[in-house]
Amino acid sequence: MKRFALALLLLALPVAAGAQAAGGIPALSLTTGPGGAQTWSVTIQILMLMTALTLLPALLLSMTAFTRIVIVLAILRQALGTPNTPPNQVLIGLSLFMTLFVMAPVLDTAWQDGVAPFLDGQMEARPAFDHAIAPLRGFMLAQTRDADLQAFARIAGYQEFASPESVPLRVLIPTFITSELKTAFQIGFMVFIPFLVIDLVVASVLMSMGMMMLSPMLVSLPFKIMLFVLVDGWTLLMGTLAASFHT
Repeated sequence: MKRFALALLLLALPVAAGAQAAGGIPALSLTTGPGGAQTWSVTIQILMLMTALTLLPALLLSMTAFTRIVIVLAILRQALGTPNTPPNQVLIGLSLFMTLFVMAPVLDTAWQDGVAPFLDGQMEARPAFDHAIAPLRGFMLAQTRDADLQAFARIAGYQEFASPESVPLRVLIPTFITSELKTAFQIGFMVFIPFLVIDLVVASVLMSMGMMMLSPMLVSLPFKIMLFVLVDGWTLLMGTLAASFHT
């Protein structure tokens, strides 16, 4: 699984670089105590690597297309009036595989330019990390709004950046997440409108018939599901989401 190995190495490379700079730190050290007793101790390198692994899911979700996709799917579920269908596990699984589909060209480039040369011994850890992160940086910059980037740059104390490559990750990542949230809610708004119209029509018809005790949501649900199925909504929505990412 090259993509998961890439995600792991993107965080492990700086740790490895620090270990190499220090002349190489053994993963385990054997200490002989009084009476000939021997104990094994884990070095700080392993501790740093495990700490990086705990941050790995958050970084992967923050630097990929996952945020936009899962928010739009959640809004769609609310618009349909089925808050528990599809279940969360299905939405998360679909979002993860859609993220892999969208990010595949970026991850392939990062693998070929950074991770593969590092594993083959053709590149040091720090240059390999820079080459591997460059495609992800380009992807995030392509989705980021200039106004959001300028706002976070001003908060961080930067005046302007000489080039896109000079934008630090500590500024780029929160800017990217903010832009993704805004884009996701804009797409969700467009998805919500047709279902809202059906709810309004059904509610008006029920009131005109004097059936105020009958829930409009209960009556409109089959019509919304039928509309979504007839227009091939899942394929249309997935295709629109995939095409909404700038590369």
